[in-house]
Amino acid sequence: MSNFPSSKSKRVLAALLSIGWQIKRQTGSHKILKREGWPDFSFAFHDSEEIGSRMLTRIAKKTGLKPEDL
Repeated sequence: MSNFPSSKSKRVLAALLSIGWQIKRQTGSHKILKREGWPDFSFAFHDSEEIGSRMLTRIAKKTGLKPEDL
């Protein structure tokens, strides 16, 4: 079971930016994020889109996001 509550994409992106990720480039809703010491991460969600807990768990494994960051 995931500890992540489902959240809006805009909130998840704000949390990623607050833990040190930066937008490297953007094409439409596809954002490539970068962070020192991590491989680039592709964030491809519209701002109003709801992201479920299972997808948030997958994002967390690749970005270091924690439930308390949201």
